[in-house]
Amino acid sequence: MLDLFDKNKNEARAAIAKASDDHLMKNWSLLRGGQTIMTMPRTAVLRGFVMNHMIHHRAQLGVYLRLNNIPVPSIYGPSADEGQLGQR
Repeated sequence: MLDLFDKNKNEARAAIAKASDDHLMKNWSLLRGGQTIMTMPRTAVLRGFVMNHMIHHRAQLGVYLRLNNIPVPSIYGPSADEGQLGQR
């Protein structure tokens, strides 16, 4: 599963990197059965649905690990469970 995630992550990063500002400012629509649910600029979709959504689930995973007494790994630098917080 991690290999698939890494492959898709790399492909997504490459696609975002080559996208022009004009392309990212064009509207994207979420459809259900051919009906538009919502429309917003692609840049807002990337921020709201891709980046913020992944951050949300990463935080959920941290809570799940703590509730099950599993040490939380480094996500944005050392975690308190790694015993490196505050050591400089």
